[in-house]
Amino acid sequence: MGNSLTGKVALVTGGSRGIGAAIAKALAAEGADVAISYVSSPDKAQEVVTEIETKGVRAAAFKADQADVAAVDSLVREVAKKFDRLDILINNAGVFLAAPTGASDAATLDRLFAVNVSAVAAAVKAASDYLPEGGRLINIGSIVGSGAMVGGLADYAATKGAVAAYTRGWAREFGPRGITVNNVQPGPIDTDMNPASGDFAPTFTKYVALGRYGKPEEVAAAVTFLASPAASFITGATLDVDGGVRA
Repeated sequence: MGNSLTGKVALVTGGSRGIGAAIAKALAAEGADVAISYVSSPDKAQEVVTEIETKGVRAAAFKADQADVAAVDSLVREVAKKFDRLDILINNAGVFLAAPTGASDAATLDRLFAVNVSAVAAAVKAASDYLPEGGRLINIGSIVGSGAMVGGLADYAATKGAVAAYTRGWAREFGPRGITVNNVQPGPIDTDMNPASGDFAPTFTKYVALGRYGKPEEVAAAVTFLASPAASFITGATLDVDGGVRA
């Protein structure tokens, strides 16, 4: 275990599986105490907590529906209270939708924006009361936020484009406080949401310069760097972890 984040407290939303779990473990490996949120998989969340605790740091899991901005606000405040501080917020929780324009119903679209956009804004608003100088806000967007590779991604791309825009705006707002705000945009990553063996894989893989899906740990490595002191002069940036989709 490294020590670049020793003494820091991080919250990773949607940290019970996939990219979120990999990020939580990577932050813990650098010495951070880590809280994760989940909505429907308490067993998986507890597995992540148990693994993090083996690294000699504190960990906890909190249930919170990211579609409920009040629940997100409470989540951030409960984490800060339990750990007595909050230094790093990773807005990772999200939902994916692939459907032609007009094919999804209003309720589905509302939830997509609630989880992918409104919840991120609510978490940042709550975290702003706790983050100290040197704090980190890191949003997990998507490569389609900069350009959809195929049709059917317009609604999802719009939510991730909003996250990228928020990131730039927040970088200006939080800059005077010495807090950095950055956006990580994964390309095709092998997760439950978009498995390398799934129906979309042949379509997406052909756009990747490296010719393969990425691993959650490869996204986590980028996030850990942005959370570290080494990235103290990087803010308002979007880092693509996409295997060369946009090369």
